[in-house]
Amino acid sequence: MKRLLYYLRYDWPLHLVMLLTSWFPNNVAFFYLRGMLSRPFFGSCGTNLRLGRNITFYNASSIHFGSNIYVALGGVFLALGDIIIGDEVIFGPYVVLSAANHTKYQGSYRYGPVTKPPIKIGFGTWIGAHTTVLGGATIGRGCVIGSNAAVTRGNIPDNSFAAGVPAVVKKVDTNASLDFLAYGNQAD
Repeated sequence: MKRLLYYLRYDWPLHLVMLLTSWFPNNVAFFYLRGMLSRPFFGSCGTNLRLGRNITFYNASSIHFGSNIYVALGGVFLALGDIIIGDEVIFGPYVVLSAANHTKYQGSYRYGPVTKPPIKIGFGTWIGAHTTVLGGATIGRGCVIGSNAAVTRGNIPDNSFAAGVPAVVKKVDTNASLDFLAYGNQAD
């Protein structure tokens, strides 16, 4: 009974909102509308949530958004553990966050117990398209995670650029600005 009440409060209304707004085009007005209609169904959510089309949320009560968040087309948020996202975070298209990891039981992952380590993403971070972030990962403030990366565990320090599979820190900006990614680092 408790699970049914949970579904009625969080998951099903959010799925309905996403379904009914999925035919709206991807533009600023509808990003805002989708976010505004979806806000009540998350564990917590700041202001100005903007959502693209075809985003999947699982266990929405464990997802905590800050303010001024943008999630592009096709994102997937699997929150068996908590997903905690700071203010002003940008998610590119088709980003996957999975706050759960399967473990082996009698030689198979199918029925192994699931661990639920949280995912934490700091203020002002940009997660590139087609990136996967797994449970246990902590991404600092002001980071850029390159497209197609896989952040599998551990910490990405503040003001870093990380890329690859698994994601490796390629550069840390000690000036607390990632302008070098757009313009190149003049010191090199």
